[in-house]
Amino acid sequence: MKRLMTTAAAFAVSATGAMAEGELVIYHWFEYIPQDLLEKFTAETGINVTMDTYDSNESMLAALKAGGMGTYDVAVPSDYMVDIMIGGGMLGEIAEGELANAGNMQAAWADPSFDPGRKHSIPYQWGSTSFSVNRDVYQGEINTTDILFNPPAELSGKINMLDSQGEVLAMASIHLGIPQCSTDREQLKALNDMLQGAKAHWASFNSDNSKDILVSGDAAVSQIWNGFGAKARNEGANIEYAYPKEGYVVWMDSVVLLKDAPNRDSAIKFMDFLLEPENIAAVTNFAQYSAGVEGVSDLLEGDLATQRESNPPADAGPGVFVQVCSEEVQVVYDQIWTNLKK
Repeated sequence: MKRLMTTAAAFAVSATGAMAEGELVIYHWFEYIPQDLLEKFTAETGINVTMDTYDSNESMLAALKAGGMGTYDVAVPSDYMVDIMIGGGMLGEIAEGELANAGNMQAAWADPSFDPGRKHSIPYQWGSTSFSVNRDVYQGEINTTDILFNPPAELSGKINMLDSQGEVLAMASIHLGIPQCSTDREQLKALNDMLQGAKAHWASFNSDNSKDILVSGDAAVSQIWNGFGAKARNEGANIEYAYPKEGYVVWMDSVVLLKDAPNRDSAIKFMDFLLEPENIAAVTNFAQYSAGVEGVSDLLEGDLATQRESNPPADAGPGVFVQVCSEEVQVVYDQIWTNLKK
């Protein structure tokens, strides 16, 4: 894990050897929040920020279960992982009226199925998971999941997949046209067999470098989040983000209050800070996704609101959330994933 401290906090510690007005320890996705926004929070509140990063929901969950609880104050899981963490008793509860800016949440994200009433979380960023294709390498049709699972010869051996069980298996289910969390033995066998066959065409499982390998040309295709794909394109990669006719994954990341957060008051202040339009707009402009807060649209930079990565075409398939499986079914999916990664 990478650990970062705000510049203001580092200066305060080095200059005085003493704590500032408070501490905040964040567990966060990599390359997803601008450093100057954390520095702004410290400047406004006097709260020192320390941040560790992760590259998948699953690695975040494993680290918290392995001793991270009681260390971090907030984390930033995706929709299905919020559901799992609530079920596991890992989240604290936000009291009504604690967040002065709660009214800024967009109605669409104020009462989601994965956290009814937003008792444990606030909306952060939302987007899609699909894949980007290098147009110098392949000029054919890309809006099909065949690109990942039954690719043309030009792309075979040049494909990177996210190191994310939920998103890879969800996309595979979309490709086969079977339900997520299927209990049908024939469907599960078909899923496993298809993935094992597709693996022969893949070069890597990599999340944190999924953008960089597109920019460098080390991969001709990478499963990727839409904002990361936009960043790769803006950094000079001749790539196009696909919206497959079969469908794609959608997600909403939320900032959650962790149970036994050692700096609970700081966590609440940080969540309220992120519900201010100008602050969450800074995240959107940096990360290239979409915010779940009102008043952001007028603060967006460049072509963010109109870029292809943020706007599925009319003929795109449906966007679906990663589903949470029952414990019995999850055991099977875990085994499929383990076999795939061997």
